[in-house]
Parts: sequence; structure tokens; C-alpha cells
Amino acid sequence: MCTGANLLFGVLAIAAVFSHYFIMSLVFIILAAFLDRADGILSRLYNVSSAFGRELDSLADLVSFGVAPSAMLYGTMIGNWAYAGLVCFAFFTLCGAYRLARYNVSGSTGFFQGLPITIGGTSLAVLVILFHSPAVTLTASIIIALAMISTIRIPKF
Repeated sequence: MCTGANLLFGVLAIAAVFSHYFIMSLVFIILAAFLDRADGILSRLYNVSSAFGRELDSLADLVSFGVAPSAMLYGTMIGNWAYAGLVCFAFFTLCGAYRLARYNVSGSTGFFQGLPITIGGTSLAVLVILFHSPAVTLTASIIIALAMISTIRIPKF
């Protein structure tokens, strides 16, 4: 249920971007992040997990923390920065998908390899709202995308 709600909030965040409700989109992304965290806690607490659940969780994460934040970025770039926004939209989404695929095949370890997409996507959405400078948000999207596909080790908590 948490994964389904995470996905629903990701879709709602994208729909909010279409209507230029960027703060509402951010709220939906943050709600999706809380649900993603709750899903992980509940699955460990009740010792329930399945291959289907892991795949659905990754698909929900790609929508909520890959597509939605980058669509939000692109939505704020319409005008003079549209092409750069489109490139960053595509790059961020692709890096997020790559990061999730690598995580799915890597097995469970005590650390994340690369920045988790949940943190990356939520951070990008917050930056889009806080900074109204296309140069800042476009640069941040590239840095965050590269951090997601990097090989840095981040301890799980």
C-alpha cells in the first residue's frame, strides 16, 4: 500500500507540474519520500519482501524521484532555458533509472552505491522551489544526477 501511494503521489506531482503548481508538486514528492521510507521500515519490521515488491518499489521511485522532480525542473525552464531544461530532464531521469537498475542487481549490502534516488529527487525538487535561477537548478540537477550514478559508498541507516 505504501508503494502504491508513493507511485500515486509521484503521478500527482507530475500532474501538478502540468498546471504550474510547483509547490504542490514538491509537497507530493515529499509525501512520496515519507511513504517510500515507511514502506522500507514496514517491510523490515514484518520481514516481508518479494521480487515483485522490489520491482514495483523501483518503478514507483523512478516516477516519484526521477521523472517528477526533473519534470518540475523542466516546467520552470519553459522560455529561454527550455532546451537546457529538456536535456537536464532527460539526463536526470536516465541517471535515476540507471541508479535503480544497478541497485536492484547489486544485492543487499550495508551501503548504497551512489546517491539514493529518493534523496536526489527530493533534493532537486526543493532546489527548484528555493532557487529561481536556471543556472543554479540546471547545474544542481547535473551534479545530483552524476552523484546518483557515482560509485561513492553511502552507509545505509
